[in-house]
Amino acid sequence: MQLRFHPYDLAMRHVFTVAGSSRSTTQGVQVEIEYDGKIGYGEASMPPYLGESKASVLEFLNRVNLEQFKSPFELEDILAYLDGIAENNTAAKASIDIALHDLTGKLIGASWHRIWGLDAAKVPPTMFTIGIDTPEVMRQKTREATGFHVIKVKLGHDNDREMIQAVRSASDKPICADANQGWKDKVAALDLIYWLKEQGVVLVEQPMSKKNHDDIAWITERSPLPIFADESLQRLTDIPKLKGVFSGVNIKLMKCTGMREAWKMVTLARALNMKVMVGCMTETSCAISAAAQFSPAVDWADLDGNLLIANDIFRGVQIVDGRQTLNDLPGIGVVPLENRKSSA
Repeated sequence: MQLRFHPYDLAMRHVFTVAGSSRSTTQGVQVEIEYDGKIGYGEASMPPYLGESKASVLEFLNRVNLEQFKSPFELEDILAYLDGIAENNTAAKASIDIALHDLTGKLIGASWHRIWGLDAAKVPPTMFTIGIDTPEVMRQKTREATGFHVIKVKLGHDNDREMIQAVRSASDKPICADANQGWKDKVAALDLIYWLKEQGVVLVEQPMSKKNHDDIAWITERSPLPIFADESLQRLTDIPKLKGVFSGVNIKLMKCTGMREAWKMVTLARALNMKVMVGCMTETSCAISAAAQFSPAVDWADLDGNLLIANDIFRGVQIVDGRQTLNDLPGIGVVPLENRKSSA
């Protein structure tokens, strides 16, 4: 197996603001693994809060030696080897995992949703995300969400009600609220959640700090809406700790090291009777298409990361009737665009 990689910055269509930070670009690294005449594509996307960077990902990938393995189908052994190279570095590990899944799917001649036995018709609608902004801009962004059935609104500032009202004035679609750990008082948070339900909000993500599970559990027990873990969740071993704290979990490839662990997380969460969402970072259609492969198995999908950037370099899943619709291409279902190399 031949491993190749190069950095690639993702340019946001709009400045993206959440509770605590804003950015107009996201650092990325594109990965290729070649074997037996086939090429698998993967990527690492590193929003600042993950603690990874192009430099750290490139350093990690330079330590990877895939030539010691006879076949890309040795996924468990290869991914265990990656985990042993260094702690954390989850986006770097995810880039290899995604490329391996793309490669093995191409070698088999099947897409991963078919390999997993999933029905592409069961893909849930994907959310259209609106970052924190002025009411006027939020109304404008809401109007841009034509063709989507669910809107996701970032909250966590002191004007949350004003932002929800701005979105609601421009659309009557269901809203998912994501506080990104921004709320500080559990009683005030619960009061706001009851108000959000009256405004047509259907779920809430990460209401308080990931270090404050006691207060989140208190909110979840009393909330009229399901409460989903985002920052509180990273990998498979975190899920049992979240039972009783949250109603559901938001699984992201860049945090959990990729598709193989994500699939295990879906299975475990279901066994614990928890709801499941698949989410994303700012990513090209490569990682979005990878995550979409298991989306028929989840309750909610937040897979609009490729729609938020202006310089995608892949063609993969496409929005049809508000859903990231799966195709029948083998692997993760992506094709590199002609300008891929020149854009890197």
